[in-house]
Formats: sequence, C-alpha cells, structure tokens
Amino acid sequence: MFEWTGRLDGNDESYHRIFQRVKTESDYETIKPKDFVLHGFAVDEGVKRNKGRAGAQDAPDVIRKNMSNFPVVISDFWLKDFGNIYCENYDLESAQNSLADKVSKLLRKRGKSIVLGGGHEVTFAHYSGIRKAFPNQKIGIINFDAHFDNREPECGLATSGTGFWQIAQEGEIHSLHIGIQKNSNTRKLFEIADNFKMKYILADEIYSENIPNLMFTINSFLEDVDIVYITICMDVFNAGIAPGVSAPAYNGIFADRNFMQIYRHILSSEKTKVLDVAEVNPNFDIQERTARLAASLVNEWFMI
Repeated sequence: MFEWTGRLDGNDESYHRIFQRVKTESDYETIKPKDFVLHGFAVDEGVKRNKGRAGAQDAPDVIRKNMSNFPVVISDFWLKDFGNIYCENYDLESAQNSLADKVSKLLRKRGKSIVLGGGHEVTFAHYSGIRKAFPNQKIGIINFDAHFDNREPECGLATSGTGFWQIAQEGEIHSLHIGIQKNSNTRKLFEIADNFKMKYILADEIYSENIPNLMFTINSFLEDVDIVYITICMDVFNAGIAPGVSAPAYNGIFADRNFMQIYRHILSSEKTKVLDVAEVNPNFDIQERTARLAASLVNEWFMI
C-alpha cells in the first residue's frame, strides 16, 4: 500500500494537505455517502496489446505522490484509498473484473469513485462497475481523449483501444468524446463512432469563441443521462505539457482557460459520480509533468 506523505505545515485543519486526509482501507463497509474512494489500476496489458508504449502500470503511485501536497479546501473532505489492482499472468480481463467488482461496492455505498490508471483499458472496467451498481440508470460517459478507443478487438482480445466498442456491445452507448484528433483516428473509427451514435467534439473546436456552443452540447448531454462518468486519457493534451503518455498527440489540447471552464462545469454536475485518469507513462515523463497534471485534474474534483 502506498505511504501517503507530504509537507506538514501543522495539524490544525486549516493547514491540512491531502495526505493528512487519506485513510487507507480494505473494508468497503466503512464507506459513507459522498466519500471519495480511490483505486489504482496498475495495469497496462491493454496498452501492450494495442502496440502502445509500456509503462503506464507504474503510474498510480506516481500520481498519488503528486496529489499528496495539494491543500484541502473543503472542511469535510476525506479520501479513502483501497490500494492498487494488478494484472497477473497477462490476464487483463480478470483485472478488469476485479476493478468492476470493487467499484460497484463503493457506488452502492454512494461513494464517489476515482481510479488512477494504468492504460485506458480502465474504461471498460470502470464502466462495468457502474453498470453493476446501477443497472437501470442511464450512464453518460464523457471521454477527454485524442482517440475514440472504439476499435473492434482483434482475435477477441480487448486492448486499451477497444473500451467503447465493448461498451456498445452491451447495449446502447451514451458517450461524448472531447478533444478528438482527426489525425489520430482513421475514417473507419469515425464511421464506427457514427454507427454507435457516439457524440464528439474535435480538438479544433475548443477555442474561446466557440465555448457557448460547446456548453450547449455538453449541457444537452448532461441533461439526457442519470449518472456521469468522466474518463481522461492524458494523450488528449499537447506533448509539451503531457510528454509522459502511451501514445503522444503532439498537437493535443492545453489545460488552459477554455479546457478548465468545460472540465469544471462537468465536474460540478451533481450527476458526476465517477472519474479516472489514464495513460500516464512515467517511463517517458519529464519532471513528472504528466503525472502532476493528472493529479491536478483529480484534485479539481476535491475543490467543488
């Protein structure tokens, strides 16, 4: 289990940083409504199968380290950390099922689920946990990503790029993909997205003058679902601010005012119950910039 440490300015709650508000847990009965509940998905078997750069399996603890020193701004904030899930004997599917089971337990307790990837194969696992907990609810997935991740599995093997195809096989899919790059998806993948009725916003559409239009699209999506699941593939960002990813997008978006306005708006929805970050790859990171950005994006939820 990761040891949470950080700069200690004092024990009075006004001095507290996140590491002082973490409880390492193993009993899901301890979860209370609105607790933030953390799992690490230390798995990148799907990335390897998808011919990406291996290394994302080492990201959860690096992201935790970068989360530790953020100040606590909400007085009743607590984070319960249930440790990491690993992939043994190349058995990605068992690792995904394990995460799904754990996520379903915490959601039934009305906790808020946070998962630190790992590869973007976390999406199918996380979604499966939500579906187990809320079988009759309409789940809306907002995917910040340069890629659709809607590839059909080859030889029946799931990868980091097949999550949305797998979800679509289980019934009607409700997803909005933000930051999609034309030069990162083949025409076939766009066709599959259209066939599955996956909604998307291109990276080129994210600029200040277009924010009202984007907000209209996002609000329409939020209104049409019961539960919101945010998944962030870190390769949606420009390699200058997120160099440590499994599949870099050199013309990716920036975590600027336009992005943050959109992101915080989605986080603030009462329907948002689930969040994960994926594809941080410490092997290729520079000064932990990508891990720090991922940690910052998680921390945004703690401040709402």
